[in-house]
Amino acid sequence: MTIDLRSDTVTKPTPEMLEAMFNAPLGDDVYGEDPTVNALETFAADLFGFESALYCSSGTQTNQIAIKVHTQPGDEVICHEEAHIYRYEGGGTMINSNVSMRFIRGNSGRINPDDLFDEINPDDVHYPITRLVCIEDTANRGGGAIYDFEDIKKIRQFCTNNNLKLHLDGARVFNALAENGIDVKIYGNQFDSISICLSKGLGAPVGSVLLGNRTFIKQARRVRKYFGGGMRQAGIIAAGGLFALQNNIKRLKDDHYRAKQIGDLLQSAKWVDHLLPVDTNIVVAVIKNAAEQTAILTNLKDKGILCSAFGKGRIRLVTHLDISDSDLTYLKEQVSNL
Repeated sequence: MTIDLRSDTVTKPTPEMLEAMFNAPLGDDVYGEDPTVNALETFAADLFGFESALYCSSGTQTNQIAIKVHTQPGDEVICHEEAHIYRYEGGGTMINSNVSMRFIRGNSGRINPDDLFDEINPDDVHYPITRLVCIEDTANRGGGAIYDFEDIKKIRQFCTNNNLKLHLDGARVFNALAENGIDVKIYGNQFDSISICLSKGLGAPVGSVLLGNRTFIKQARRVRKYFGGGMRQAGIIAAGGLFALQNNIKRLKDDHYRAKQIGDLLQSAKWVDHLLPVDTNIVVAVIKNAAEQTAILTNLKDKGILCSAFGKGRIRLVTHLDISDSDLTYLKEQVSNL
């Protein structure tokens, strides 16, 4: 028996999703002629109240395209020091866009709006031009922490007042929306662009969608092309994403419930010091003895439980649609004996 809690990216398409993919009408997306890709882009844009959207192969690609479109070489991008765009995208902001990064510390991967005021560079040739703010909701390195919507609105106002663009890395944005209850269009209205991932909690096998106005997406489509991201009969995978948006959003609350159960279980484990707050589908355990991290992961793997190291002395477990109540029962039995 194997229980894969390494990430919510490990999900397999359900039979219903596979059927939708198998039966999807196809065309050449580079020519704009794939009806399924077009349907996915329209559905995603309408859902968040945006004018247009672009289907891409990954969330890294959508984030990198957004940064490229919003900036010029030599500009500066503000983000949290734990942001995915910095830590987990292969240095893409520097390689692709030739921008510098300014990092802000904050609680659980989130930027405090008040901390932004001293981060704008003066109009001086010695400094890069501050151009873009990027936030991540939920915050992966913060253990799936959710932004307070009032803070998002303050960040939006700050960006407006200072002529900055605001991009959302929304890899798990639906996990946030499932908990905060904010209307999707009201939420979407705070941002100039949003990247939403389809292959995490929503369970699609491939892809992310970038949202923006028509001018932004027209530029993004050109960037996608020279990044090598133009796809042809992409409807066969886009159909999985469209199915996910239409059917798998409401069930995210199940993942959150199971994550809290895992959190309760780990809290009593003798090798766990404490947990980061479990807000959504990510559980981060801080172990008592960091030197035992590898041994604990190996012991869990030997019992068929796959988890991830998440920095020194931390272990991450992520729930998703392929985790069942019977898996939790087995997990409880094994962890109690570890």
